[in-house]
This record gives sequence, structure tokens and C-alpha cells, in this order.
Amino acid sequence: MASITGGCLCGRVRWEATGDPAFSGVCHCRDCQRNSGSAFGAFAAFPAANVAMKGELKTYEDKGDSGLPVHRRFCPNCGSGVARELDAVPGMIALLAGGFDDPAEFKPGMELYWSAAQPWMQAGGERTRFAKMPG
Repeated sequence: MASITGGCLCGRVRWEATGDPAFSGVCHCRDCQRNSGSAFGAFAAFPAANVAMKGELKTYEDKGDSGLPVHRRFCPNCGSGVARELDAVPGMIALLAGGFDDPAEFKPGMELYWSAAQPWMQAGGERTRFAKMPG
């Protein structure tokens, strides 16, 4: 992937990421379920230096299992989730896959918090699965 673009539902927030993601996946934790309004959150993480963001973002901050902040960035106009930054993974921005202009370019590499996945959820594929956050 040389460059990938995306943004929010209303288009006021746009981003471009260059290079390949450092890692990607789906997260089944309850916070990501609630934040996405779905069974999981899907993301591709890039070094912050490789992401150009345009438009105003608001931030909701909660805490991850590490006890460190998780910064959930969203468009203040349409409410679409755009990105996450975790203090536990400094220097990285996780862009939410639903905002990709071409979501078919998203290739999840792992599944996090598989232990919290909904019983009716089968994401398919041969991905590494972690019961919680690895590390």
C-alpha cells in the first residue's frame, strides 16, 4: 500500500496515510464494541509521521487495560470515529477501517480481545488471536 485515504461520514475530516501499516486488526473489547456501535473495532496503525490529518477532531479519553489513556478521535459534526491513539503504543495512530475510502484495502492481521467476542461473531480468516492485549 503506497498511500491510503479516508475520512468521516460528513467529509469534514480527511486523512492520508503513506506506507504500509505497522499492524492492523480487529478489537473485540467492550470499549471498541460500544465505540463502534458494532461487534468490534477495525483499525490499521501507522507511524504518526506517516499520517496527514485535515479537519477538526474531538477526543474522548478512556483508559486501556494498561491503565494508560486511549484517545478516541472523532468528527464533532457527524460523530464518526476516525482514529485512536494509545499511550501504551506511542508514536502510532490507528485509523479506523470503516473510514477508508476503499475499505477493501483493509487487511486485518490479528484479532484482539477474542475472549470478549460476541458468540455470534466469526470474523473468518487465519489471523493470530489474542485473548486480551498482547505484550
